[in-house]
Amino acid sequence: MRQTRIYVDSPLAAGQDALLPAEAVQHLVQVLRLQPGDNFIIFNGNGRDYPASIGTANRHEVKIRIGEPGEPAPPLPLSVHLGLGISKGERMDFSIQKAVELGVTEITPLFTGRGMVRLFGDRLTKREAHWQGVLIAACEQSGRRRLPRLNPVVELDTWIATGHPCPLLLDHRASRSLPSLAPPGSALTLLIGPEGGLAPPERERAYQVGFTGVHLGPRILRTETAPLAALAIVQALWGDLKG
Repeated sequence: MRQTRIYVDSPLAAGQDALLPAEAVQHLVQVLRLQPGDNFIIFNGNGRDYPASIGTANRHEVKIRIGEPGEPAPPLPLSVHLGLGISKGERMDFSIQKAVELGVTEITPLFTGRGMVRLFGDRLTKREAHWQGVLIAACEQSGRRRLPRLNPVVELDTWIATGHPCPLLLDHRASRSLPSLAPPGSALTLLIGPEGGLAPPERERAYQVGFTGVHLGPRILRTETAPLAALAIVQALWGDLKG
């Protein structure tokens, strides 16, 4: 049976007695209904899991004892930065969740010409916080001990101009496939558009700054499906799913 894993944004030390933050209390006590004496795993993104047990618990406060940390997560053979055109609601959540499960190391949400979501001010701040929560939950579920980085939302043109290792643009019109490429070394970048894909001028600007177009086969994939397929192929070819 898989143990419950909880992320906290605070230092952890073996033998420490600690109070859980409010959001973790709600999840453990009100959702999972854990009781004093129950065990779970806690982590803070430093690469290690820490066993923990509940000492005292009520609806507002949970005191835990932290045990000796496990082995550190091994280094990833391939760092993957995903530039992702913002899509509507659950599609974006799904893409982020599955990208984390498939080992992405960095995600940058992008404003694009065809994107149907434009957020500003407080709405943007709340959405970025929501996406960070999706990312953390995916790490808790999948067993990742280090959190991928979620960058602030940026305009596509700004992002592509900053320079990226092995930059690849998913484009069903492209003549090359991922398996046809030379191994990228230790890092690569994937650019994926929103619903409807990138506009022709956007694709052209990406190609002008050095992106290579690649397709994922004979079918046109939805914006929430394309990252999953691309990351699975990339990891199987050059990453931690190889062999």
